[in-house]
Amino acid sequence: MRSSNPVMSERIFQRAGTGYTTDADVMTVQGAAIKTGILILLAFAAAAFSWQTCMTQPQLYPAFAFGGGIAGFVLVLVSSFKPKLSPYTAPMYAVVEGLALGAISVLMNQYYPEIAIQAVCLTFGTLFTMCMVYSNGWIKVTDRLRTGLMAALGGIFFIYLASFILGFFGVQIPYIHGNGPIGIGFSLIVVGVAAFFLLLDFDFITKGAQYGAPKYMEWYGALGLMVTLVWLYLEILRLLSKLQSRD
Repeated sequence: MRSSNPVMSERIFQRAGTGYTTDADVMTVQGAAIKTGILILLAFAAAAFSWQTCMTQPQLYPAFAFGGGIAGFVLVLVSSFKPKLSPYTAPMYAVVEGLALGAISVLMNQYYPEIAIQAVCLTFGTLFTMCMVYSNGWIKVTDRLRTGLMAALGGIFFIYLASFILGFFGVQIPYIHGNGPIGIGFSLIVVGVAAFFLLLDFDFITKGAQYGAPKYMEWYGALGLMVTLVWLYLEILRLLSKLQSRD
């Protein structure tokens, strides 16, 4: 059982251990789904607050966008090393990422009206579609799929990292950030990779329940799924901005 999601790894579930003999003590798929729903609601509430605040006080945008993003990254690291803290760190992650996403969405919505609601709809449409694909077994999560997605993630990470570093020198990687066919094609590929990562997250949660992982791992599994959803939303937002800038 492996996942390319940075929050999830086989070692973490093995470290959590098995041997929890009662149903109340072990992780379940249903429990992870409920906790994912809780995290989504928390993120929505925080995003709504951030949206309203940044609309009236735009000077707070950097604090919400960058502060929330950095805090979310730290919470993911803490959860990776201390999964037992996930019942606390997962809700905190949902809140701080909600603040960041709300601020980013306000800024994008000013340039491209209604882009935020479009991105939200597409994100949850993708979530439900991939859930159906996984539950019906239309795409099997195999080692080959995991390896391919990991390779794709490595390539995407390298391109984004190179683009970030070159930006300090006033240099941009050509085409991929533009609204031309290459830029849109690149964003479509990244969105597709993020969508397929949902399958890995679903499979990881399912296998964790089968292994009899402890109950707190439901929060950990939900956190991993939220990380992928945040990534997916941001990439869809980027893709839509490229498409709308062509009009």
